[in-house]
Amino acid sequence: MSMPLLFPVLQAADLTAAASDSMNVMQALVLGVVQGLTEYIPVSSTAHLRIVPALLGWGDPGAAFSAVIQLGTLAAVLVYFMKDIQRLALGAVLGRVQRHRQADGLLAWKIALGNVPIVVMGLAFKHKIENEARSLILIAAMLMAVAVVMVLADRLAKGRGGMTGLSWTRALAIGLFQALALIPGTSRSGITIVGGLFLGLERSEAARFSFLLGIPAILGSGLFELKALVQLWGQGGTAGQGAALAAGVAGAAVVGYLTIGFLLNWLKSHSMGVFAGYRLALGGLILWLATAGMIQ
Repeated sequence: MSMPLLFPVLQAADLTAAASDSMNVMQALVLGVVQGLTEYIPVSSTAHLRIVPALLGWGDPGAAFSAVIQLGTLAAVLVYFMKDIQRLALGAVLGRVQRHRQADGLLAWKIALGNVPIVVMGLAFKHKIENEARSLILIAAMLMAVAVVMVLADRLAKGRGGMTGLSWTRALAIGLFQALALIPGTSRSGITIVGGLFLGLERSEAARFSFLLGIPAILGSGLFELKALVQLWGQGGTAGQGAALAAGVAGAAVVGYLTIGFLLNWLKSHSMGVFAGYRLALGGLILWLATAGMIQ
């Protein structure tokens, strides 16, 4: 996953264009499935939502559409980690009252601290991310660069710790890794898992922390997206546009839920090498096609 612009204030007109008549239900569903497959697997969802339409000749659906269908993968992670979220929320509230909830409460506040960097960076570089960061050349470069970092993390990091043992400093450091995901092609899940590995977490624990860390940022942007959806319907959105958006969100939710379980199980006994290899191959292909002018 690559984070879209944090807290994007999407206008109804942008959403109308994103789900226009040129974006039919089938196309939106395909992109929703792509979002669900790539949001949590460390291959960059933002990159794929830019690349797949370019390869199929559909044109760039835009940051607005990408942000809206992220609501589906948000629903997936909320459902998958419902018990964890409830435990952490209770721990944050009751930690000072019931000592047995202290560890959960501390972890919840560390997750909150870890989201500070992406909020600050997202707001500081809002204009550049919106207008200058969807270049296929940049996406290809980030796909390959992060692939190399993933391989290094797998080979050099010897993490054996669990996420409840994270210090405040290490939680903030993983948050700094997460802020890099504002650059399309990075993959939020990939770069935060890498950060977790370098900072002492074992692979499956690094993935769990990555997913939980992403909830506040995704939820925050999702609130703005919901507002924009209401604006869309208030300004004459059509049934076709609504159906396309609904198909994209639904596809992302179902596939995203399945993908979370797959990745957590995969990382218990496998490295991230296969994902790094895929990123290198895809990045090289896109770089060649883009520089040759075959896609844009």
